[in-house]
Amino acid sequence: MTPEDIFSLAGAAAGLGWALLVLGPRRFGWLNAVPLWIVPAGLSLVYALLVLSRFSGTGGGFDSLASVAVLLSDDWALLAGWVHYLAFDLFVGAVMAARMDRAGVGRVVQAPILISTFMLGPLGFLIAALTEGGLRARLIPTQTQTLALKGATHVAA
Repeated sequence: MTPEDIFSLAGAAAGLGWALLVLGPRRFGWLNAVPLWIVPAGLSLVYALLVLSRFSGTGGGFDSLASVAVLLSDDWALLAGWVHYLAFDLFVGAVMAARMDRAGVGRVVQAPILISTFMLGPLGFLIAALTEGGLRARLIPTQTQTLALKGATHVAA
């Protein structure tokens, strides 16, 4: 297989994971496992195989930007880097989607956040974290007030 073939297959697998994450119903645990565990694990296996079989002799390294540029000038190393991004971004997106579900963030709001995680990784993560955090912060006073009205004397954080 050529690097281009593996690139296409990895992209298709990640695309399937993202489509299930954004569009699929989340009430089925087995379906949630696809973008959370199955696709990222498969991509991670591809990454491991690429690193273990192709990194020796590529040159470059991680000690400077110039060294990283040399490392990524090799198509196999560049492919490994891309598969790394695909695996981690999908896993992070699935974790953030589950967190936003638990925080009560609606799917319509989640969709653009998850798409930004797919396209821009850390930026989407930041938006998801701020959205979840903002919603949780907004709900805490309401929950505290509700407990106070019921006569509760202790509120667990």
